[in-house]
This record gives sequence, structure tokens and C-alpha cells, in this order.
Amino acid sequence: MGVSDARDHLSEVVDRARYTHDRVILTKRGREVGAIISIEDLKLLEMLEDQLDIKEARQALEESQGERISYDEVRNKLGL
Repeated sequence: MGVSDARDHLSEVVDRARYTHDRVILTKRGREVGAIISIEDLKLLEMLEDQLDIKEARQALEESQGERISYDEVRNKLGL
């Protein structure tokens, strides 16, 4: 849906996302530029992002076991 059309019918577009959980893709000059989704879908996406972040942090921690460097070493490597 074009951004202009969405603006002209914003209430209906928001209701569509809210009640049917449709994801309304917004376009500008034929290119996808955004989306309108329900708050429930947004919260779900944020929860999934958090889970991925936790998984990546755990993997990084496991990979770095035993490989520690001091703050001074970091500063020296960065030239600070």
C-alpha cells in the first residue's frame, strides 16, 4: 500500500493490522519502506529479537572462555 493511501486511510489501516493481524507493507515509489503491524506482533518480534540476542551472547561467551584481555591491553590496541 502506498504511503499516501495509508495516510488517507490511516484509521482503517491500523484497525486492519490490529484486528486481523495483517501486516500492511508501505511503499513509496514502488519500494517497500515500512510496515504497520499490530502491537501484539511487534511485542512478539521484540521477544524473538531478545531471544536471538541472548543466544548470540551465550555463544560469544562460550567462544571467549579463557581468552581474556585487560582493559589496558584493549586501550593499547585501540591506540587510546
